[in-house]
Amino acid sequence: MLRKPIDARQLDLKEKVVQIRRVTKVVKGGRNFRFAALVVVGDENGYVGIGTGKAMEVPDAIKKAIEDAKKNLIHIPIVGTTIPHQVEGHFGAGRVLIMPAKEGTGVIAGGPVRAVLELAGLKDVRAKSLGSNNSRNMVNATIEGLKSLRTAEEIAKLRGKKVEDLLG
Repeated sequence: MLRKPIDARQLDLKEKVVQIRRVTKVVKGGRNFRFAALVVVGDENGYVGIGTGKAMEVPDAIKKAIEDAKKNLIHIPIVGTTIPHQVEGHFGAGRVLIMPAKEGTGVIAGGPVRAVLELAGLKDVRAKSLGSNNSRNMVNATIEGLKSLRTAEEIAKLRGKKVEDLLG
């Protein structure tokens, strides 16, 4: 399904740093230290993206990661305060199960997954990490799961039916 490109300049984006790692490269003269940052950005209204950046200083790495995340924004369908249906996202060894929840439940999810769901604008949702607990894999698996969400209207349009016919 084709989606229109998203202009990050029009959105009021918030960012959350998920992980900062010190990366060491051993060379002839000693060790070179760099910092790698993993950042999630979102407008809390259906748009969310992730990005990574690496630099000699932490603030520069975070800045690069934010720029990368703005280039990778996706739009997710939100029904009320939750998602339209249960979905499982896979990325590498990371598996994340994301389930809709009743209003008032809140966001029930672990660290990296919680950051993505909150910045996407989901208020009532449950998530469970099933595979790797690697932050990068969990965040990417969450994004893959959210990408595969479809509303009843989209499915009806694809099948050439009415929404009432699908829901019974």
